[in-house]
Amino acid sequence: MTTLRALLANPSARVCLLILAAVAFLAVFGSALAPYDALWQSPQILQGPSADHLLGTDYVGRDVLSRLMAGTRLSVVGAIEAVLVGLCLGVPSGLASVWAGRAGEWIGLRISETLTVLPFTVFTIAVAATLGNGMNQAMVAVGILSAPIFFRISRAVALGLRSTQYVESAELMGASTWWILRTHMWSKVAPNVAVAAAQATGAALLVIASLAFLGVGITPPAPTWGGMLASDLGYLELQPWAPLLPGIPMLLTVGALNILADCLREASSDAPRARRGLFARLLGRGLSLPATVTKPAFPTEEFDRVTVR
Repeated sequence: MTTLRALLANPSARVCLLILAAVAFLAVFGSALAPYDALWQSPQILQGPSADHLLGTDYVGRDVLSRLMAGTRLSVVGAIEAVLVGLCLGVPSGLASVWAGRAGEWIGLRISETLTVLPFTVFTIAVAATLGNGMNQAMVAVGILSAPIFFRISRAVALGLRSTQYVESAELMGASTWWILRTHMWSKVAPNVAVAAAQATGAALLVIASLAFLGVGITPPAPTWGGMLASDLGYLELQPWAPLLPGIPMLLTVGALNILADCLREASSDAPRARRGLFARLLGRGLSLPATVTKPAFPTEEFDRVTVR
């Protein structure tokens, strides 16, 4: 609760939460509130903004605003699904590796390193070719490749806490591993995992958009931000502004997630950094791992033996 209060006290975090709340509202009610059916085609092709179509129509006469509102659900649900797969695979295995002994530790690190070097696009295409081209198959593939991030972060925090006196005392007194995790470790692991999850959700949105160019995952005519962006690029001479329409909500959502992760990191830190404004964060924000860990040039066991600040 202390972390949540500190987060809500940050003006930048409140702005990001408002943006994400609006995106979540569209994801739930966007299709119902859209002025037209997302697949309905009118005879007015590539029309500019008008009273009938506030954002114009696309190359087959579909209302752009309706497709943006309806496409929010598939874009957001796909990103959340990928992150949940990564969380379910990475966090439990990362915590378990701390108590798994040297053999289990070695196996976990080798699997993590193998998944880290696999390219997202090639692996996702391979999974889609094997299991069928669909959103669930593509997002499971993306989630599997994002699992090493959660594995290493949760493992790094747990390793630092494992050597603390109160954890060692609990072990000597006969406390179970589950009790130690629930009582002493999870409150420290959860903020770091939340930061990584926020960043991974933004990255997953961009991955979904990039896969739409290749027709992998969510295929036309189903509306998604990435699919609309891909189709609009073929008509830049007639509608040079069209790619901005799906690009702006994508930019706002990814930016809000990354800045929120930055604010959450500061709120959960014992020694918060000087508070920065929203525009300063936008200019200085980078896509990196949470500040509690340092990413090396190559995967090594030493990466997992860092201590918590």
